[in-house]
Amino acid sequence: MTRVPSDVAFTAAVKAQQSARGSRDMFERMEDTRPWPDRITPDLAEFVAAQRSVYLGTASAAGQPYIQHRGGPPGFLRVVDDTHLGFADLRGNRQYITLGNLAENPHAFLFLIDYTNARRVKLWGTAKVVEDDPALLESLVPADGKGRPERAILFQIAAWDVNCPQHIPQRFEAEDVAAALARRDTRIAELEAEIARLKA
Repeated sequence: MTRVPSDVAFTAAVKAQQSARGSRDMFERMEDTRPWPDRITPDLAEFVAAQRSVYLGTASAAGQPYIQHRGGPPGFLRVVDDTHLGFADLRGNRQYITLGNLAENPHAFLFLIDYTNARRVKLWGTAKVVEDDPALLESLVPADGKGRPERAILFQIAAWDVNCPQHIPQRFEAEDVAAALARRDTRIAELEAEIARLKA
């Protein structure tokens, strides 16, 4: 049984390492004064809605880890309620490693990273595969998404934390760069037209 949400990550072994390396007092203060959230806040919902990419970590019953990437248009990862996120699982390479892992071990992890604004969010919880709920699946399919949705994946949050932005390389989405360049080109054309008018 966990005392605070962060206990899902700070196991006895982790706390022992923190104590041995001098950081346990700092994290005990955090647990007492500003514990990790276990509900979706408006800030988290806004961050989730902007994501084009997510990494889902699962493990087999024996503990063999696996990370799966999922992507789509902003909003493909949806807030279902104040403790659940979900996405439509699209037809892929048919390895079904995530599905097999979740069939025997529901523990899961989501990692979301915004390279443009150097922000990352870690979410611990459990996940389940939903095969027989067409209404849920339809609600998770983005209007402008591609691919063939086959099932829903629901993730229930146990705890989440915003990670330090240090060492996140800044990268930009190609479509965002193209839009910025189009705005620049339009402004240059406007200024050139103004210069020509003034010269005339």
